[in-house]
Amino acid sequence: MTWLLAVPVVAIVAVAVVALLRRRTPGGLRLLVAVDATVLVGALVLLAVALAASPAQAGVVTAAETTTTGGIGGSALIAAAIAVAGSSIGAAFAVAYTGSAALAAMSERPEIFGRAMVVVGLAEGIAIYGLVIAMIMIGRA
Repeated sequence: MTWLLAVPVVAIVAVAVVALLRRRTPGGLRLLVAVDATVLVGALVLLAVALAASPAQAGVVTAAETTTTGGIGGSALIAAAIAVAGSSIGAAFAVAYTGSAALAAMSERPEIFGRAMVVVGLAEGIAIYGLVIAMIMIGRA
């Protein structure tokens, strides 16, 4: 519930940032850096409070939480999300670079289509590896 209270603050800060960026004054830039630092500190405090709180303090306790002895379920899901997001972003960069290089090479020598597609396929495999790791983490959660 605490994060829901932060939504109006984030909206106000976003409007203030846009207004300061339009002015482009040195004082406005210093104020913008100060506001960014304040928001960063607030986000870190909010993260610390969220990590320190137990489910009982939040007022939500389900039957699955009472029977679970380990508390790694949520951490495993977050790790799985990070694995999928990181591998997908990495695969996107890899496919962008290898795909453009493959198209440039095929424009000069069309007979190397198969070799070029293998390189692009290997780049796409990075995302598949992330999905496999995420499935393993979710299975152990």
